[in-house]
Amino acid sequence: MFYISTRGGGARVTSAQTITRGISEDGGLFVPPEIPRISADDIKMLSTLDYKSRAKFILPLYLTDFSGDEINKCVDSAYSCESFGSEKTAPVVRLEEGVSILELWKGPTCAFKDMALQLLPHLLAVSAKKAADGKKIVILVATSGDTGKAALEGFRDVPDTKIAVFFPNDGVSPMQRLQMTTQEGGNVFVQAIKGNFDDAQNGVKSIFADKEANERLAQRGMMFSSANSINWGRLVPQIVYYISAYCDLVADKSIKNGDKINIVVPTGNFGNILAAYYAREMGLPVNKLICASNKNNVLTDFISTGRYDRRRDFFVTSSPSMDILISSNLERLLFLLCGYDGAQVRSWMKSLSDTGAYDVGEHLKEKIGTIFDAGCCDDEGTKALIKKVFESRGYLCDTHTAVAVDVYYKYRERTGDKTPAVIASTASPFKFCSSVLDALDARAKEKLDEFQMLDALEKLTGVPCPPQLKELKNKTVRFGGVCELGDMKQTVIKSVVG
Repeated sequence: MFYISTRGGGARVTSAQTITRGISEDGGLFVPPEIPRISADDIKMLSTLDYKSRAKFILPLYLTDFSGDEINKCVDSAYSCESFGSEKTAPVVRLEEGVSILELWKGPTCAFKDMALQLLPHLLAVSAKKAADGKKIVILVATSGDTGKAALEGFRDVPDTKIAVFFPNDGVSPMQRLQMTTQEGGNVFVQAIKGNFDDAQNGVKSIFADKEANERLAQRGMMFSSANSINWGRLVPQIVYYISAYCDLVADKSIKNGDKINIVVPTGNFGNILAAYYAREMGLPVNKLICASNKNNVLTDFISTGRYDRRRDFFVTSSPSMDILISSNLERLLFLLCGYDGAQVRSWMKSLSDTGAYDVGEHLKEKIGTIFDAGCCDDEGTKALIKKVFESRGYLCDTHTAVAVDVYYKYRERTGDKTPAVIASTASPFKFCSSVLDALDARAKEKLDEFQMLDALEKLTGVPCPPQLKELKNKTVRFGGVCELGDMKQTVIKSVVG
């Protein structure tokens, strides 16, 4: 399988080259030229296996230049019981009749990004040997919170790699900031920027394309790569957990093999829900993919109207990992749905860059509507949902998961669709402790610092706080700098490249 660019240019490349490069030379994103299929018999077989075995079956369908032994070693290293607490790497728990929660935050940083970023460093190490001519890899990451810590933890002290993470100074939770700025490792660098996530993402993309920066790296035997979801090596592991969730429902007889499900995903950069789309196209029985947004509802509007318009107010919300107005992975979906027309995708992306908007037309809008539904939830709705679900179901969810549950309930009421639903839960509630505690009892957080809030939430709910969050209290802040957007390139050159 040789990967191609969503913009129709660049060379056809192997999966190893795709992972090491991160982004195509024409600025597009790599996608497989066809989507492999799985059968009902495959699902039946996978339903008898554990998570690692399912990953070992699915990943080689896309990573065709990896040997079976290479895949097995990568998976075994990534999804150990030590990292994820048990063999149930991504457990499915029942919220109510016909509604299940896919908990994707059992890894070392308590966020769904661990599902891919514990695996990506191992995939990249193998890929670099195959496709990078011995170069050292410099990972650049823009984050709205969770990706940064997960990438830092995944790549910490990995040989022949360095990693630089940029995050919006006023756009992450206190716990997310502490997780990043206290990061250990000799090959890591973290910097806040004056701007929002979209600014950080655009800054990182411009560095990737910058001739001076790339020449500086080449002189030192280095090359850039990405750990954001623009890298196919980030996205392909996410396909696994949607197939795994379906297999778990079959295994515990919640559904029959072949029954359709709805999948609900709290969405910012569109990568997580795009992985669910790939699982659907592989043959997973999916009825609707429901895209849940917070007050930054650019995706809700796009799915409803066919017009993507980032020219709107940007809101800092209680679900900061979704505070995004430029959803990069949407480009991959558009490329697939318009028949792999790179010229058309280039035109839309140019319009987005030049004018801040594009329109895909009525035909493609209707095509998207047959697969996707969408809704949004503001901070007040998020707060109310957290309290309602805990009091009525005894389930404690974080702010991002609450957005998804709220949007799903509204969808079900609006459509009457009772198809069994799987809702992706993307973070531990303790990562957004202040907001969650405020939703349950605003008085409980008065005059408490971040770590006292962890204890208060644990005491109030009886839900244990992950130890890796509690332990942050004793760690030293290593990275406290803030830079202007225009200084990002020189920061990378000075602090990371040398």
